[in-house]
Amino acid sequence: MRDIDIIETPAAELFFSPSGCGAVLVDSSQSVFSPSVQRKFFSLARALETDQQISELLLGVNNLLVMFDPLVSSPSAIEQLIHSLWLYPDALPSTPRVMEIPVSYGGEAGEDLAMLAEYAGLSIDQWIERHSNATYEVACVGSMPGFAYLTGLPAELARPRRASPRAQLAKGSVIIGGTQAGVMPCTAPSGWHVVGRTDVDLFDIQRQQPCLLLPGDQVRFLVREEVS
Repeated sequence: MRDIDIIETPAAELFFSPSGCGAVLVDSSQSVFSPSVQRKFFSLARALETDQQISELLLGVNNLLVMFDPLVSSPSAIEQLIHSLWLYPDALPSTPRVMEIPVSYGGEAGEDLAMLAEYAGLSIDQWIERHSNATYEVACVGSMPGFAYLTGLPAELARPRRASPRAQLAKGSVIIGGTQAGVMPCTAPSGWHVVGRTDVDLFDIQRQQPCLLLPGDQVRFLVREEVS
């Protein structure tokens, strides 16, 4: 899983790259992740969803893969459509969905918490308070099924990823990496720091919508238990 450096910038210029004969990758000109540009991509994807030329959309980090039927449309037509929609006002819902995730902080399930608190010059309780009082936003879903990259981590809590990734990090681990937060949807390798554990299932193929968290959602972590 990659880190996302964050900077707020004005709306970015778009770059288009063909991806086979039936897809176009739309990229931002910004070299550093911008939440405001990401919201523009949310809005663009929402506006494209109902267009009959579009077969599928895949949101990335300040980019969007737009798939279409090459027998119905062409890359140039899709690019023109995207350019026109990019200029529209945001088409995001006025009230985003807010998802609450209870967390048991610290202990064996959050073994990096004490180190992170010391690094930030905070007590463990202060670190937990800042982490749980923040409101996060799902920038995109990727890396593994159901994994949501969350922006909004307080700046004082940020820390670069581990120099040596863990070979296995348990499903439900609540983690931070760089300027992001996240939750492991399955047991997998990870270089992010672990601060606690949740029982919330982020990915379930049996659900109508398998991914619990979707781009544009807001997330709050609730303190269920603190174990130093």
